[in-house]
Amino acid sequence: MPFLWVVRCNLTAETDCAYPKGFRDRIQGRGRLASWAPQQQVLSHPSVACFLSHCGWNSTMEGMSNGVPFVCWPCFGDQFANKSYICDIWKVGLGLEKDENGIIAQGELENKIEQLVTVKGYRERALDLKAKVMNSLKEDGCSDKNFDNLVKWIKDD
Repeated sequence: MPFLWVVRCNLTAETDCAYPKGFRDRIQGRGRLASWAPQQQVLSHPSVACFLSHCGWNSTMEGMSNGVPFVCWPCFGDQFANKSYICDIWKVGLGLEKDENGIIAQGELENKIEQLVTVKGYRERALDLKAKVMNSLKEDGCSDKNFDNLVKWIKDD
């Protein structure tokens, strides 16, 4: 399955990302590696089938506002709560499960992606959630009122 994998390489002490030996050759022609991508533009592209996300709030909002199902891989903090909403409440994603060694196996990731793109319901629920999110962002929506109140509060202070 074709993929785009964005990895921020500057998060480690190394200056370049350390991929397994031969990895770049194995993905040639079906995968693309990047250190940065315009996430909103990528997620809005109609060819995107799912979004492997750490479930940070900004990524969660961008995935939801584009109607994209999630493969959830949270790391810390609120990401676990966001994953719970994505998977258990909104039902627009699947979480990855670690094996007995605490590792997310290749088969686990492959299985979850396969489920998201073949099982009916995930895309439909994601698109329904997108419609709800976009309606709440309209000019008379709650988010807009809250932002206007914040701006007013800052100006008045």
